[in-house]
Amino acid sequence: YALWMEEKGLKNWKDYFEPWPKPEGKAERPWRGEDGQTWALPEEYHYSTWTGERSVAMLEEYAEQDQPFFLWASFHDPHPPYVVPEPWASMYDPDDMVAGHLVEGEHEKNPPHFQKTQEDKPDFSMYQEPGGNGCHGFHRQKTPDAVTRKRMATYYGMISFMDKEIGRILDALDRLGQAENTLVVFTTDHGHFLGQHGLVAKGAFHYEDMIRIPMIARYPGRIPAGITNSDIQAIVDLPPTFLAAAGIPVPGLMQGHDQILAWSGEAEAPRDHVIVENRHQPTKVHLRTYVDKRYKITVYRGQEYGELFDLEEDPGEVRNLWDDPQVADLKRDLLFRFMQAELEREPTRMPRIAGA
Repeated sequence: YALWMEEKGLKNWKDYFEPWPKPEGKAERPWRGEDGQTWALPEEYHYSTWTGERSVAMLEEYAEQDQPFFLWASFHDPHPPYVVPEPWASMYDPDDMVAGHLVEGEHEKNPPHFQKTQEDKPDFSMYQEPGGNGCHGFHRQKTPDAVTRKRMATYYGMISFMDKEIGRILDALDRLGQAENTLVVFTTDHGHFLGQHGLVAKGAFHYEDMIRIPMIARYPGRIPAGITNSDIQAIVDLPPTFLAAAGIPVPGLMQGHDQILAWSGEAEAPRDHVIVENRHQPTKVHLRTYVDKRYKITVYRGQEYGELFDLEEDPGEVRNLWDDPQVADLKRDLLFRFMQAELEREPTRMPRIAGA
């Protein structure tokens, strides 16, 4: 990216970025506007522009060679810090934003790291381990609504900037005559907290805000246009789906399900649950979650606490039922389903061969 900026003529690109490692004390940030969220970096040098431009360049190269291609256009945004150039920085009015909020008492029955996020000066050192990457997302979460609304407005601007570049990639498929023979999937890696549950950014919190992510698929002639459904999907399903769509055998080491027939309406959905995992630290923040269409249960390595939510009765996930004796039978059943799901997802790396 830095080389690209220099090739484009921005020799002083370092003036628009924060030095790393960060200097001691409060660093001056002349590249941020007075609001702290308007980036002085011109739009044509932004990394979203870079991702869009390089993606189109690859499409043009493969179209010229008349070769099949796989393109993963991985956009960096929307991501903290919440900064974006104009006109995107002022595209949305903070007063139109509705910040998420903490429901009083909702963390009382949650694991202790949820509760610590609401302390004024939380100490998360007990979760840090040698070899860990820091307790990312474990920090003081209380943020004034006005600050959150401003962040949200900038966040929306970052997304709209991305939308422009994604549109450029789709336009290139049309221009190059590739659109009718290309499977396009839009999705992301995780969600983002903007005040929901009293949290910001991301972390080891498997709320729907974090793990229920957008997904759009387009495949002319295979996926009917304009339809929606609520079938459960997982990111691990994407590689085998792409391979199947391209007529390539799926390796046995892959855990996901081929979804192409379900997307096209030719078959039922291949899964009724997903497993979400986060091994944030080697052992102390290591959790897995089983989710079906109604229930969600989370287990923590080496801990007696956990989470159990009824997404139908409690869509906001403010009532953790893990220790509720009235749902003991349900909890036992979900843990059994969880174990079965873990066995089911174990890959078979190669076909079994009978022998002596």
